[in-house]
Amino acid sequence: MSSKHSSPWSKKAILAIASLSALALAGLPGPARAHCDTLDGPVVATARTALEKRDVNPVLSWVKKGDEAEVTAAFQRTLAVRARSSEARELADTWFFETLVRLHRAGEGAPYTGLKPAGADLPHAVVAADKALEGKLPVDALAKHVSSQVEQGIRERFARTAERRKVASTSVEAGRAYVESYVEYVHYVEGIAGMAEGKAAHGAEGAHTAHAD
Repeated sequence: MSSKHSSPWSKKAILAIASLSALALAGLPGPARAHCDTLDGPVVATARTALEKRDVNPVLSWVKKGDEAEVTAAFQRTLAVRARSSEARELADTWFFETLVRLHRAGEGAPYTGLKPAGADLPHAVVAADKALEGKLPVDALAKHVSSQVEQGIRERFARTAERRKVASTSVEAGRAYVESYVEYVHYVEGIAGMAEGKAAHGAEGAHTAHAD
């Protein structure tokens, strides 16, 4: 910015506000909208197969090592209860699904808000990612779709920030509007770059990586 229109907001001040505001701004990269907590998601699908085969090992891949004992105990209780009646089976299975998904989410540093129904609305990219793994969609098509969304997101935030930067010095309100756009723009790019470098998963470091949601 030229000296004629120099902003009253120093870069240091902007970055300080950014660090405090990033999580509150809409549109920023955050925890992925995973489908591991849906009844037709991969975690529950694995659990159904494990129960039918009476083999707990497949579901242990979805939790941290420290949670294996709790999952195994829940699995054994479920097998014992579900044999009593069809009603008991349904209740026991649901309880086990909830236990497994809760621990899986906790291992990723993500909150558990209950099981979502089958057919829950999911981002197209999530659905496409599963289809690619199942061989129903070329991975090139998935990569192209995601990269086009990223490019659009960057361009939109850049254009909005550049426009507001031009008038940032005209008033405090204009300066604040610029800062808001700047925060969103920088953190959007930073978040994407971090994920591309493998530094983020579900918004938490050290996330469970045996399976991605």
